[in-house]
This record gives sequence, structure tokens and C-alpha cells, in this order.
Amino acid sequence: MKMNFKAIVKGTLGITTIVLMSSCVGDPDSSGLEYMPDMYRSAAIEPYVDYAEIRGRENTELKMKVSAKVPPNYTIPYVGTDKENVLLMLPYNRKAGVAFRETHGMYGADLTTEDDYAKAAADKNPLILTADNAEKMFKKGKELYASMCMHCHGEKGDGNGKMMENGTYAGVPSYTDRSTLGDGQIFYSIYYGKGAMGAHSSLINKREIWTLVHYVRQFMNPEYGKFNADGSATVAVAPAVSDSLTK
Repeated sequence: MKMNFKAIVKGTLGITTIVLMSSCVGDPDSSGLEYMPDMYRSAAIEPYVDYAEIRGRENTELKMKVSAKVPPNYTIPYVGTDKENVLLMLPYNRKAGVAFRETHGMYGADLTTEDDYAKAAADKNPLILTADNAEKMFKKGKELYASMCMHCHGEKGDGNGKMMENGTYAGVPSYTDRSTLGDGQIFYSIYYGKGAMGAHSSLINKREIWTLVHYVRQFMNPEYGKFNADGSATVAVAPAVSDSLTK
């Protein structure tokens, strides 16, 4: 009986030693073998975790996407080597007004006492809309609008989104009443926010905002984005102004 007990004790100690030793690795940055990761690692989505690489798996589709972290001021994201795209994605040349410090919480941002919103009326959409790319442009615009805008502005851009219907917000304008706005003013409003609407510059990039500008133009004029058989636009599509990309 004593022999069996000693054998059990020795066997238990041996197995314990093996298990403990197996958790040790040579990589000084490794935490070792995790026996019960679900006990101390949250299964919920954590907004500040880089999900490109987690628990030994790498998601290449997310690797180059912006996370929930807002980059420091004056930094320029890497967007490839295509000159046209690089110029498009450079920091916005227009600044928010000084009132945005209190109304939109833009403390520490570069603000201006001038009316850059009025100046933005002269800025044209740098994304040229053609008969060849209109379908793709509006498809992407619809996706962005559904995730970023529809809850307030409504599916048809009439200002009757779910947030209006349930009383969360009031006074969301209809896009049909904003047909005189310039492309740049629509961009400015999305980028910095306007009135009760917050800034979207940390949520979507400049290319995506310009894509949205094309999409919401359809609400202002149902003929916008339609083309004749010869490829000419049914209604005038504003040409790009290259200077607005580099100022």
C-alpha cells in the first residue's frame, strides 16, 4: 500500500513538473502556454486591440485598416505610392472654426477665425464621376451612407432616420433642401461636423467622404450620376480641381 502511495505521489510530481516545464518557452516576449485563456482574456470585441494579429492568427484584410485609435496630430497615414491617391489622402487643407473647440470638442486642434466653410464652396470633388465608374462609386457610397448616415438622415436623405423617429435627435435637414451647397461644403460638414452632427474624419477617410458627396448628390437631384448613350452626364458633374488637393 505504501509502495502504491509513493508511486502515485512520484507520478503526480512528475506529471506536474512536466506540465510546468512545458509552459516555459525560450521567447522572452511570450507569456508561455495558456491553459485557460478564456478565463482571463475577454471574448468581447475590444476597440483598441489590433485584430490584425491576435492569439497567433493574422488577419491580412485588417492589417492595413485604421483601428479605433485616432492618430496623433500632423501624422500622415501610409496610403501606398500612387501619387493621385497620396495627394487625395493628405491632411485636409480647410480648418474648423474656433467655435468647434466647444461645440464639437476639438480641443488642441488647429482652428481658424476665418470662415473656411464658405471658402469650401469653391472646392470641387476630386473623384471624377463617369459612366464607367458611376455604378461602383454609388455602390460604395450606399454602403458608407448606410453605416454612417442613414440612422439620422434617413434612407432617402429626407432627414427622417431612425434617430429622428425615436426622438433622439430633431431638426436633421433634408438633402433635397441643400442642392445649392458646393461639393466642398458637403465634404466640410461630414469631415468636421455641423450643427448637432459630429465630425466623421476619424471614422472614414477623405476618399470615402468624397464618395459620400457623390452619393448624397442623388438626393438633391435624381438625375445626378446618370449618363447619356454617348457618355455625357445628364446633369453637370463638377470637374476636379487639382489645386484643392495640395493647398
